[in-house]
Amino acid sequence: MNRPDLRAKAPSLAAGMAAADHSPADQLVQTRHRAALVASWDIAPGSTVLELGCGQGDMTAVLAEAVGPEGGPEGRVVAVDVADPSYGSPVTLGESADRLMSGPLGARIDFRLGTDVLDPSVDFPDRAFDHVVLAHCSWYFASLGQLRDTLARVRRWARQLWFTEWDLTPASGDQLAHLLSVLIQGQIEAAGSSGRGNVRTPFSREELLRLLPETGWAAEDGGPVDTEGLQDGDWEVAACLDLVGTAERLASLSEPVRRLVLSQADVLRALAVPRGNRPLAAYAVTAR
Repeated sequence: MNRPDLRAKAPSLAAGMAAADHSPADQLVQTRHRAALVASWDIAPGSTVLELGCGQGDMTAVLAEAVGPEGGPEGRVVAVDVADPSYGSPVTLGESADRLMSGPLGARIDFRLGTDVLDPSVDFPDRAFDHVVLAHCSWYFASLGQLRDTLARVRRWARQLWFTEWDLTPASGDQLAHLLSVLIQGQIEAAGSSGRGNVRTPFSREELLRLLPETGWAAEDGGPVDTEGLQDGDWEVAACLDLVGTAERLASLSEPVRRLVLSQADVLRALAVPRGNRPLAAYAVTAR
């Protein structure tokens, strides 16, 4: 499939997602973002892909479309997530996976939810995959050590890594609300109050580039990724303010950390707008 065709498929891919039943406009924005990403990557029809942190399958659907037949055999996407099928709201991971599996892309997808690739029982042959993909999922890892071990674990399974994540460096003042909401959530996690939010271990692009050589990967290329129009700034602001209002999550923090978090939350409330908080940019890195 050529690159323009993949981007043109975004509306039909978005419509096939279970989350589109609740918010079709939001789903379309998310799918278009991922279609543009994959269109910029060298993932050919017939490829085998291991996707880590697949979540509800936003990227899975785009990858499954990209590896579909273009004069050759079908490719395959093995979509893995450590969360169990009941995780997620208003649509669970299991419900979204079931919808995708029952649609036209289902034959190309193998969902493995509730699966930790660090479990010794999870294994694949050497070079079983052409590509391994981590897209907007690495901040969900419980620690940088867990991410490092995961990247090292999958190294022998795949030839090439495609990685994208939010960039902690803001380009303008109207991205500060998104940045602050991310950093507050990361501080709460780092201080020992663990949860299951989307942001657990935020880290910089530079930290990733320091981490990759430790895991056997050599970074080759990368660059900024446009995120204009994505709703994640609003989502993370709301998630952060909900979190700081949860007494049981703050109770385990030391008094100095709790006061620091609450003061930063005051600043976040002053910076944030009710809707339309501009998201941070993202970055992409490829490695072999």
